[in-house]
This record gives sequence, structure tokens and C-alpha cells, in this order.
Amino acid sequence: MSTILEVENLTKIFNVGKDANLYAVNNVSFTLGKGETLGLVGESGSGKTTVGRCVLRLIEPSEGKVVLNGIDVTSLPDKKLRSLRSQMQLVFQDPFGSLNPRLTVDQVIDEPLFLHGEEKNIRKKRVEKMRDLVGLDNDVGNYYPADLTASEQQRVGVARALATQPSFVVLDEPTSMLDPSARLGLIDVLKDIQNELGTSFIFISHDLTSVARISDRVAIMYLGHIIEVAPTDVILNDQRHPYSKALLSAVLFPDPSKKLDPFVIEGEIPTAINPKPGCPLSGRCPYHDSSCDSETPPLIEVEDRHQSRCIYWNKIN
Repeated sequence: MSTILEVENLTKIFNVGKDANLYAVNNVSFTLGKGETLGLVGESGSGKTTVGRCVLRLIEPSEGKVVLNGIDVTSLPDKKLRSLRSQMQLVFQDPFGSLNPRLTVDQVIDEPLFLHGEEKNIRKKRVEKMRDLVGLDNDVGNYYPADLTASEQQRVGVARALATQPSFVVLDEPTSMLDPSARLGLIDVLKDIQNELGTSFIFISHDLTSVARISDRVAIMYLGHIIEVAPTDVILNDQRHPYSKALLSAVLFPDPSKKLDPFVIEGEIPTAINPKPGCPLSGRCPYHDSSCDSETPPLIEVEDRHQSRCIYWNKIN
């Protein structure tokens, strides 16, 4: 699998007061292969949405580098970045709020093609193809967003994002406002689209059942850090970080044969403002020792394609 996206040491710092800096994203690195889905998961406030927006340069990173198909996105001037926008797209969490209520469905899907200067006949064919790919009937093209269900609105958002034939799409909590049946339907649509077009996805969510269904690999975030990343089946069954173990043990997967194995991490999540040196889980971790307070552990490859940011696991394995 060829790599299309490389994110290196991505950091985003927000100044929130005198001498107070919020490290929303802290030294994050990962890659994305062609036709691959990377699930980015974590609790609210873990930094996953900020990562997605920094990768798209909707938010300017404080440090680090984003390379798309050999092009350093983070160093591009605005004019060149604008021409590259067609290659990296976003699907928003709120399907209705992200659609222009004054445009019909076909006009919504056509809008990015128009903005990128595609010819009218090409645009018309592309709109029809995208509408068909996401499973919307032909007559829906003349409807307005308010005439659609939340599931249909989100499919329009997906069609709009895919219209420019991007290399990758960031899907930011795309199923969070849908009922379980609609979630399943949308995920199956995304998988079918990926198989046909070869588009890569970054799937951001706190819904681990959806992530498990669509993702090839999963990266777990905590307090701005990626603390573990591995192929989906591996990380679901063999966590190598205490936080990953606690997060996944709290999920009720729809599998009656899967035994519950509660693992709880006590204490409050610390602030990301002016974070102290050491492991971000230090102070809450049941395996904590003095070395955890002095050094931030790097992501170490514990097995093939399986990385963990934990001194404890690295010591015993």
C-alpha cells in the first residue's frame, strides 16, 4: 500500500491567557495509505478534531509537517494551497448545518466543482455519479436539505466531499447524529465508495463500534497525544497501553460472545494547559513509576505496525 499522507510531529498550541498555552495537539505523527481508513478515536477534548483540521490546514499548525503526495502542505502559500484543496476534503459532524439551505442537493454537490473550475458538462456527470454512489435517488437532486432526513443529508455531505475526487477525506464524527441503523448504512456506503474509488479516509469518532467496522487501523488519542496505533483487529484484542485498555473495556460491542473485562483508570483528566513533563497519563496510571514523571515516552513499535507510548509495556515486552 503506497503512502499518500505523512504527518510528522504535528503540534497545535492555543494561547489561552498570560503565560497559559493549551497543547491541543502534542507531537502527533502518523501515515495514511492509499485506500486506507485510519480511525482516530478518544474522549471529547483529546485533540482528534483539531488534528483533522490541522491536517487540512483549516487551522494553522504551530509546529510539524503535513505532506500530501510528496507536497508539503504546511509550507504552501495561500494561492497554491487553494488549488490543492480539491485533493483534501472534509465531512462535517452536523449534516444539516453544513449544507446551504438555499441550494438543491445537486447544487450542493456541484458547488466545489464549480469553485475549482470544472466544465459544466463534466460537473453534471460527476454530480449524477456522486449522488448514485451515496445511494440517493435521482429525484432527490431537486430537493432542498430541509426536505431530507439526517441520514440523507449526511450522504449529500459525503457526495459533496467526494465530487472533486480527493486523495483523502477527513470524516469528523460523521455518524454521531444518526440513529444506529442509519450509522450502519452510512458506513457501508463509505466502504463501498472506498472500494470503487480508492479514496483514503481519516475517520474521527468516539463511537468505537463504528470505528471498528470501517477502519483498517486505529490511533487512540489522549490529552493531545497519540498513545497507541495498530491494525483494528489487533488493537481491539491486544491493547498495549493502559488508557487504550480502559477505553476499550468500557465499550459494549454488539457481540454476545465478547466477554466484558472492566479496567478502570481512576482520577480526573489533567489539563492540557502548560502540561508537565512526562507521560500524559502519569498520576492516573495503575502502572505508574517515577520514570513516567520525567520523560514523555516515544511511540515504540511493540509488534509489526503496532506502536505504543508506554514505558511499562515496553519494559515487560
